[in-house]
Amino acid sequence: MSIDVVSPLRQRMIEDMTARKLGAGTQRLHINSCKRFAAFLQRSPDTATLDDIRRFQLYLAESRTSICNRNRIMTGLRFLFRVTLRRLDLAAEIYHLREPQKIPLVMSADETKRLLAVTSSLKARLMLSLSYGCGLRAGEVVRLKVKDIDSAQKIIRIEQSKGRKDRNVMLPAETLDLLRQWWKSRPSRHDEATPLPERWLFPGKRPGKPMTTRQLSRLFHEAADAAGIKKSVTLHALRHSFATHLLERGTDIRIIQALLGHEKLDTTARYARVATAMIASIASPLDLLSQSHKKPRRRKAPQPM
Repeated sequence: MSIDVVSPLRQRMIEDMTARKLGAGTQRLHINSCKRFAAFLQRSPDTATLDDIRRFQLYLAESRTSICNRNRIMTGLRFLFRVTLRRLDLAAEIYHLREPQKIPLVMSADETKRLLAVTSSLKARLMLSLSYGCGLRAGEVVRLKVKDIDSAQKIIRIEQSKGRKDRNVMLPAETLDLLRQWWKSRPSRHDEATPLPERWLFPGKRPGKPMTTRQLSRLFHEAADAAGIKKSVTLHALRHSFATHLLERGTDIRIIQALLGHEKLDTTARYARVATAMIASIASPLDLLSQSHKKPRRRKAPQPM
């Protein structure tokens, strides 16, 4: 039986990341980035030179690695060289590429309605309703606990989500009704000893663990196929649709920013580029120009006889 041995360098990097309170997912990505660099070098990363950094970045470009993944890999390496190894000269050689600004793919109100109507179960409908009706990320949905639901104030509390930030979102009446129905049928054999407020709303197959985002994504794609949605949408499109539809109804963009948990308003403002109802309602200068040419002529007053 093989036993994975953690090298002193990896252990030191893990300690550095833990001391800075980086999340488990971020730590895993940084470690994988360094493993990929080590595989490229065929030796330990602490022996890297300036030329090695240059060649690795060229290799990523030639291997057609996406800009997003390429930047993610180099972020992990920058942490290794700047923090763990204190090699500021190597860290300075790392550069990031500007990512293309793409318009989020959203669903229409009719498509969303169809998707929720054809869900295969009460659980699927509830989870997808939380994604769209409250603008929650997939990870936020699966990590909801009983204590996060405040039915008295009609809000849901999202604790320590992306960026380690708390926020409140609305709790629609229909979603609250679904929550109450789900609680009656929710399996509880694995968490009967857990205090009620700390129980997961959507327990997973492993005792003490919530449902995975992969399972939730599978439920979404099953519903999208059943609804006949042809767009190449992902589960995150429900969050995009939440923001876009609120903007089209005239909701203040700063309120949408708070509901989404965005730190910068610029991030929220991109939904103005996909709010098709707003865009279609804007009068084009060409329309205004055409209207000016169609002004009725004034009739001349009749001459006295």
